[in-house]
Amino acid sequence: MRLIIQRVSRSAVTVYEEGFEYQNDHITHRQETGKGLLILVGVEETDLSEDIDWLVGKASQLRIFDDENGIMNLSLKDVDGECLAISQFTLFASTKKGNRPSWFRAAKGDISEPLYEEFCTKMSAAIGKEVKRGIFGADMKVELINDGPVTIFIDSHNKE
Repeated sequence: MRLIIQRVSRSAVTVYEEGFEYQNDHITHRQETGKGLLILVGVEETDLSEDIDWLVGKASQLRIFDDENGIMNLSLKDVDGECLAISQFTLFASTKKGNRPSWFRAAKGDISEPLYEEFCTKMSAAIGKEVKRGIFGADMKVELINDGPVTIFIDSHNKE
């Protein structure tokens, strides 16, 4: 499982009714956050609950928010921040051959959707508040203001 974690001052995800992109009267789903994390979640065929547990531990406790001295020393929970998690199969893009990416390592929906939902549920428990989310498999429009910018890549199969 892979995560792209971005420290944000705000983030949002919007899903529009088919054929009505960017028209406010045709929004079918919208979630917004203030200060916190936007997490892109990619699931691989071999991922298990243990991968989720490790990633939730890392993501919820990452000390990437500034303390009173301007040092990155505080976690999401320390700053009472919010979290938006978006399913993102393209995190497993392979560009080894040619210019058209392949996603052969990305898990199919019947595997990835339950694991994405499990990640969101466990992350909510870890930070003590609801993790906002997009709609799995939908065409989503994601907005963010990356604060810093701070962007962290974590892979549960390559624990660096």
